[in-house]
Amino acid sequence: MIGISKLYCGAVEASDALRYGREAKKLPSHLLQFSKDKKPVVVWNMTRRCNLKCVHCYAQARDLQGQDEIGTEQARAVIADLAAYGAPVMLFSGGEPLVRQDLTELASHAVNLGMRAVISTNGTLITKTRARELKAVGLSYVGISIDGGPEVHDRFRGVPGSFAKAMEGVENCQAEGLKVGLRFTVNKRNVGEVSRIFKLLRDMEIPRVCFYHLVYSGRGSELMNEDLDHQATRRLVDLILDETRALFEAGMPKEVLTVDNHADGPYIYLRLLKEDPERAEEVFKLLQFNEGNNSGRGIGCISWDGSVHPDQFWRQHIFGNVLKRPFSRIWEDDSIELLSRLKDKKKYVRGRCAACRFLNVCAGNFRARAEAFHGDVWAEDPACYLTEEEIRA
Repeated sequence: MIGISKLYCGAVEASDALRYGREAKKLPSHLLQFSKDKKPVVVWNMTRRCNLKCVHCYAQARDLQGQDEIGTEQARAVIADLAAYGAPVMLFSGGEPLVRQDLTELASHAVNLGMRAVISTNGTLITKTRARELKAVGLSYVGISIDGGPEVHDRFRGVPGSFAKAMEGVENCQAEGLKVGLRFTVNKRNVGEVSRIFKLLRDMEIPRVCFYHLVYSGRGSELMNEDLDHQATRRLVDLILDETRALFEAGMPKEVLTVDNHADGPYIYLRLLKEDPERAEEVFKLLQFNEGNNSGRGIGCISWDGSVHPDQFWRQHIFGNVLKRPFSRIWEDDSIELLSRLKDKKKYVRGRCAACRFLNVCAGNFRARAEAFHGDVWAEDPACYLTEEEIRA
């Protein structure tokens, strides 16, 4: 996760994180990515059920029928273990988390145990009543997935009217004072919608947006050929930087992040070296705090069946199951070879990643994408768009 507004627009200084000792439990949410202990943010895909049929769903979600494999009491025990372990954030995802009637109870449980509770949702089920309930239990944030304007979004989501319902969900959150933002996964089919997303931020006074680079996982694997090439990715990141800066200069600052391509960090640094060398050096400090990709260390995933994965995109690797063994014990088990290596992945990456001067701020980028493309966990990430001159200068 790369904070565009934090880094490029100067919204954060290294001293801001140092003031809290860079400890995950003490850091405010907007500084969490700069923690030194990297206690894992845990994504729980709490259901595989969903009311939409998204073409890029990494979870390969199914229809609304069926029963969830982890019951309420089991879920409460899992959350209690995570809280005791020091995981700072419980991210409820799916499928569609709002199809579970116990979502509010479980979010409340996480908050009462000292965790930040957030949800990742398609937004279509956030009625006024549900928004009020979520605000009442202390939910920190609602991330609503959007793929573009109405026509593009509904085509991705497979259900007519999805865009209108998602925007209704945004408005219902706003009416209750619940922080809400947008999530946008970029590919060839919707890259032309990026400026439209920024217009939504302005027009609807939405404070936050995350732009996700495509990861080849789940149904997203079928879109591998729809990923942007390197030049198109560079143009995309430049556009995001320009649009974010324009909002700041217009007196409408927004929190803008990119996710799942840690080459974005060095790219910002290199651009700032030309525009503002002093700020570039401060950004490099922050990127070192960030440490790049944190799958298997600063982020983990629990599936609908209790399986533990290095992140939500990498389900072929299972480290254990929380129904049989607590997450905290699984995560600290050094005998699990891949998990152990992911804690210090810079030793194991190969190809151009191994020789890159930015390895300590990128950590070899996204291993799930490297494996999907090369069939090798430790190969270079094919989505790194930095040139040979940039990584070796």
